[in-house]
Amino acid sequence: MLRHPIKSAVLSAVLMLHSIAWAAHPLITDDTGTQGQGKFQIEVSGQYDSNKETVGGVSTESTGSQVATTLSYGFTENMDIVLGIPYQWGKGKEDGMTVYDEKGIADMTVDLKWRFFEKDGLSLAFKPGVRIPTGNDEKGLGAGRTGYQAFLIGSLDAAPWTFHTNVGYIGNENKTDKEKSIWHASLAATCEIVKDLRLVGNIGIERNRDKAASQNPAFLLGGLIYSVSENFDIDVGAKYGLNAAEIDWSLMAGMAFRF
Repeated sequence: MLRHPIKSAVLSAVLMLHSIAWAAHPLITDDTGTQGQGKFQIEVSGQYDSNKETVGGVSTESTGSQVATTLSYGFTENMDIVLGIPYQWGKGKEDGMTVYDEKGIADMTVDLKWRFFEKDGLSLAFKPGVRIPTGNDEKGLGAGRTGYQAFLIGSLDAAPWTFHTNVGYIGNENKTDKEKSIWHASLAATCEIVKDLRLVGNIGIERNRDKAASQNPAFLLGGLIYSVSENFDIDVGAKYGLNAAEIDWSLMAGMAFRF
């Protein structure tokens, strides 16, 4: 396990990839939609992060990438089982010298999404889940312990606009001396600007996983989702850190196929 304080700061930036909600990419905020009984969705998404800061007078630069595969299965009409498998790359430098360079499978997640209310365009869902420690915590690719999370999700359909909100709690059990009790709040909106093309926006904040941090990371995200067909979407997006605690910027792209 890495103990160096500068290396720890580099790792915090490298590993701040949002991999809990598994929302409709590129959004981080999830929606209440489910696949329908017996139906599947496979989503493959990629993300590249870049962050620069000065810690204790030392200039640090970190980059991180993630390719994630998410499989959703409609257990019933209003309940999905969601499996997330991420693969990550991370590199960190101090004053131009590489101090961290690792890649591998990160921690997997298994979630259950249950839409329990739906009326007049408003719907509510509950999404509990577990994080399985499949990543190597000694290499900074995982937490080293089983974690858990629970989210309350709300969606409002007001065509051509749709709004989504998430509030949640993450039990961040770990061996890496990070904060174990994490809260999350975020809001997203989508608008169909032309047929099959949606403009999406997202804003959110989450408790910092660094115990010594004085700020909580907040982000602003924008992107596009294009429906190539009824069952195939592609997307692009960019995320910007609203404060120093968040990653400076991220680029995202993905695709989703339903069958």
